[in-house]
Amino acid sequence: MMNLDHALQEISAAPSLEALHTLKVQYLGKNGLVTQEMKTLGKLSPEERKEKGRALNEIKEKLTAALAAREAAIKEQALQEQLEREALDVSLPGYAFPSGGLHLISQIQKELLDIFRTMGHSVVEGPEVESEFFNFDGVNMPEWHPARDMQDTFWLQPPEGFTIQGPFGESVNDLGSALLRTHTSPMQVRYMVQHTPPFKIVVPGRVFRYEQTDASHEAMFFQLEGLVVGEGITMADLKGAITELARGLFGAEGRVRFQPTFFPFVEPGAQFAMWWPERQKWLELGGAGMVHPNVFKAVDDYREKLGLARAYEGVSGWAFGFGLERLALLRYGIPDIRYFYQQNRLSFLRQFRN
Repeated sequence: MMNLDHALQEISAAPSLEALHTLKVQYLGKNGLVTQEMKTLGKLSPEERKEKGRALNEIKEKLTAALAAREAAIKEQALQEQLEREALDVSLPGYAFPSGGLHLISQIQKELLDIFRTMGHSVVEGPEVESEFFNFDGVNMPEWHPARDMQDTFWLQPPEGFTIQGPFGESVNDLGSALLRTHTSPMQVRYMVQHTPPFKIVVPGRVFRYEQTDASHEAMFFQLEGLVVGEGITMADLKGAITELARGLFGAEGRVRFQPTFFPFVEPGAQFAMWWPERQKWLELGGAGMVHPNVFKAVDDYREKLGLARAYEGVSGWAFGFGLERLALLRYGIPDIRYFYQQNRLSFLRQFRN
């Protein structure tokens, strides 16, 4: 019979899982000592077989328990050693990972959209590659209209097979040339074709002008467009909305000043300025007015072409639009619009990191 005490001492002293596995094979494996003893039971008398079988089973159980206990102890010791090796000294100063932030124009756009959402406006966006119809003709600027001279345009030659889609996915390639939109106003027409009044929307997005860049002009910039249409909408509603915008931007003392001017897509039209209490000055921001009847007519004509009912006879609405960069220039005293995009000066952008 094998020496159980010696085997148990070997198991308890095993330095590693590999050594422990070797001992398990030595004693309990297919050719192990206990297995070999089990094979001799057939040669014994029934009484001897019963006695020796009981003793071997006890030995096997004790060895199995010892092996399991030693395996658990070795694993626990290895875990403790790993934790000690990988322990962090929490008293050491941490590493400051570089962090980013929203661009100043993105911050201003988010602030403006939040203000208009509180007034019940939905935020919609449109394509930057536009049809001449939606960008000009639909907003009362036909080809012969002198107002087109106010917006120098990037005209495009789309590749073969390229399709500009209308509000319902229809091709509008036959409605004029392709261009980069010069303002966000095409979404006025697109949205009205798809929807019937009443509604209130704002349209943020990039626009493009073929202009010589300088401190106050850029070929690409951001605009925010607003449109409200329904029954009985007046200039008073427009001024009220712009006043709420001024208060949202500049506090309870913010107020608005309108000056008559011409824009082809509104009648009457106005240039609006906001009072900035902190600097005690007026900020000339953008244009606004009542939606021109010709715009409503263009929308209804397009709807009729698609087999939809005319929906804009007998309604009124107002619209406004202004550049976000202009607001940023005035609000933060930034001297050059090119700082926003062309310079890529992180020292400038970090000043406004949110």
